[in-house]
Parts: sequence; C-alpha cells; structure tokens
Amino acid sequence: MTSAAAQSSSSRHSADPAVMPALVLALVAAATLAGAWFFQLVLDIRPCPLCLEQRYAYYIAVPLALVVAFVASRGAPRHVVLAGFALLLVAALANAWLGGYHAGVEWKFWQGPTDCSGPVVDLGRAGNLLERLDTVKVIRCDEVQWRFLGLSLAGYNVLISMLMALIALWGIVAAKRV
Repeated sequence: MTSAAAQSSSSRHSADPAVMPALVLALVAAATLAGAWFFQLVLDIRPCPLCLEQRYAYYIAVPLALVVAFVASRGAPRHVVLAGFALLLVAALANAWLGGYHAGVEWKFWQGPTDCSGPVVDLGRAGNLLERLDTVKVIRCDEVQWRFLGLSLAGYNVLISMLMALIALWGIVAAKRV
C-alpha cells in the first residue's frame, strides 16, 4: 500500500462521523456524574437508593461511549459501532424511565420501594435502639432534597437521559451513513 493510500485510509477512519456523537455522549455522562458527586460531596445532598441506581447508566455510558468512539475511529465494522450505540440508547432510555419513576415517587404519584420510602421496620435489638438511631441516616426516596425550576434531581436525570438517548440516535444515524 502506498503512503498516500495509507494516509487516505487513516484520515477516512479518524473522520468517521460516529466518533463525535460517541465523544459527546461520554462527555455528557461524565459531566452528569461529576455533578452528582458535587451535589453529594460538596453540597452534602445525600443520594437515596434510587438516586444511586440512576448513576449506573452513566457509569456504563462513559467507558462504553469512549470504546465506541475508539473503534469507530479505527474503522471497526458498522455493526459493532451500531451495537455500541444501541446499548447506549437502551441504557439512556432505561435510565430516563427510572428517573421518571423516581420523580413520580417524589410527587407521591405512586409508592416507592419500601427500603427508601416505606417505614423503617428493623432497628435491631432494643438495647441498641438509641445507638442505632444515632448512627443510621435513612435517605428517603420520596422526599425531595433539592429543586430548581420545579424539578428535582430525578427530574433532571430524566431530561439528561433523554438528551443522551437523542445523542445515541444521532450516533446510529451517523454510523449508518458510512
């Protein structure tokens, strides 16, 4: 292969239109996680169990989106890139559903999981009761700790997850063009 042909092949792979949506997805997911950790560690807004579950999609999306960007830039088969974007789309939509469920629990539209919105039933033996009450801090899923413009963090998670789903669709469309 001549050097001109190798250079043309290399520039074609690095200019793959699927790279940009994958990188944007990784950036949005990483920024969302950074925001969640900021709220938790700096502002001391502790996450409830549902909040922690909503982070899983972002923990998956960051490395997966970076892998998709990498393989797309290296000229991977289209079905591999499309499969990566499909997984990112499913994760984003599932997370949007989970965020919507959590927001509904906060608005009292439906009952949440008993481990974070029901009564506390097991505090151990009576002798340790006062000690346990001092050390156990239950973060309830049905109580909003912070709102901005009428939306809780669960509501913002729905919006961010839907944005990520749109970016994944952009990636699917871009990957099909090549």
